[in-house]
Amino acid sequence: MSAAPTATTGRLDPAARTDALRRMAQETLDVLVVGGGVVGAGTALDAATRGLRVGLVEARDYAAGTSSRSSKLVHGGLRYLEQLDFGLVREALRERSLILHRLAPHLARPVPFLYPLSHRVWERAYVGSGVLLYDTMGGRKGVPRHRHLSRRRAMAEFPGLRDDVLVGAIQYHDGQVDDARHTMMIARTAAAHGALLATSARVGELLREGESVVGAVVTDLETGERVPVRARRTVNAAGVWTDQIQELVGGTGQISVRASKGVHVLVPRDRIDSRTGLISRTEKSVLFVIPWDEHWIIGTTDTDWDLDLAHPAASRSDVDYLLEHANRLLRRPLTHDDVVGVYAGLRPLLSGESDDTSTLSREHAVVRPVPGLVMVAGGKYTTYRVMARDAVDAAVRDLPDRVPPSRTEDVLIAGAEGYAALWEGRDRLAAEAGLSTARVEHLLRRYGSLTHELLALVADRPELGRPLEHAPRYLAVEALYAASAEGALHLDDVLTRRTRISIETPDRGVGAAAQVAQLVAPVLGWSEADAENEVRHYRARVEAELDSQRQPDDRTADAARLGAPDVRGVRG
Repeated sequence: MSAAPTATTGRLDPAARTDALRRMAQETLDVLVVGGGVVGAGTALDAATRGLRVGLVEARDYAAGTSSRSSKLVHGGLRYLEQLDFGLVREALRERSLILHRLAPHLARPVPFLYPLSHRVWERAYVGSGVLLYDTMGGRKGVPRHRHLSRRRAMAEFPGLRDDVLVGAIQYHDGQVDDARHTMMIARTAAAHGALLATSARVGELLREGESVVGAVVTDLETGERVPVRARRTVNAAGVWTDQIQELVGGTGQISVRASKGVHVLVPRDRIDSRTGLISRTEKSVLFVIPWDEHWIIGTTDTDWDLDLAHPAASRSDVDYLLEHANRLLRRPLTHDDVVGVYAGLRPLLSGESDDTSTLSREHAVVRPVPGLVMVAGGKYTTYRVMARDAVDAAVRDLPDRVPPSRTEDVLIAGAEGYAALWEGRDRLAAEAGLSTARVEHLLRRYGSLTHELLALVADRPELGRPLEHAPRYLAVEALYAASAEGALHLDDVLTRRTRISIETPDRGVGAAAQVAQLVAPVLGWSEADAENEVRHYRARVEAELDSQRQPDDRTADAARLGAPDVRGVRG
């Protein structure tokens, strides 16, 4: 069992990573988690808060895969309700309420959506009854209740809609979260409860004793060192890489994961005249138009993907599809010139008999293919905590020690404690810090009560309180803090996941790259040559992504994206 956390734990700085790898090499863990997405981070937190000795290794960065490339929603999923998957919807709505109101209120908030109706009688009754059930299943402490709107009132909410696309509408609410920051904050919370965490740590081999898995051999991609990590139980939470980890034990297993690509684009807020988000049916799935600070996120596609898992590429046809479907609804058509950001993610769906990925299950599965190894796969972002709980339950089922049940329902995510009071006092906090109230609100919604740590850095070094030159929505201190407390090891980590500069600026973050590299270089021990190399890698990545988005199909887009090497690897 692990020791109680100390007041100094929870910071994900380079020294903590080095110490974590050293201790994982020296100690025998109760649980080793493979994968640093939301399910892996959640599993580490669940196990650590049960008093277990826990380690987590991630080949790239926290949320580097699926968990940073979602629609940024915590929701039950109206389409799953239509598929009569009541259990999944009820479970997801309960988790939505927990995230919004208890676990991470600083990172998540309700967001309104308009569902346009094109038929006067039957559709309002059909959709209205479904949304009523959705609200009822969400419980009292969920989000604002839905309301029926006439055509005139719907157009007042969304003036940018075409006149001929609706006869009325229903407005309802779901939850929104910055998925990458939320995942990283779960990891910080796990570290605060004693978990040992290391990114840039790739599993290439599982340790075996007879038929049993007893840990893994991990390669530190920053140094090249191979680290054997012994554990009583190993949990594979690798998402779309589940089958690859499964192959390390001979491909034995009862589950298989199929990757479905989802593409989203971002356009400036002023390009769509609306006070609310939008959801609409398409022939394959649904189209979301989601408010995202100064932008709109438009998504998503839902297509099979069997190419590179680390860097799924969006093609021109993907972007065309989204713009075409959005323009069927919008008064002012969008063009490729309006797009300031594009991202593609892979959903890890449990394989089924259907050839259509949009109909594959979003339920999750937990199996134990060989002694000592647990695999958890499938599911959706919103239900990460349930998946983590089930994975740990399976891992500890036959351990000789008594292990208490999950308690993460009551474990606040880092930054949540004290957030509500700080939000109410944000004007005073802004005056004390010498910042605008809007700037403090931005910080509180990203860091919660940890905002004090950033303001302390600004008090010590006032220049850190200035906006980044080419990404003025963010302060310089946020880049520094990403490396000193949030586990960022590379420039890409800062620009893509700790901030969202890579998808929120028209140049995809290229202009900000050099300044950010200089800010984090002292923390990460970079030489001038190292910093230049990071900037060069980032620019090559952006150019490869832009090139992929000019290609006509998946295969040519994939080839273009792979033209830029991954920055993670042995230095030198």
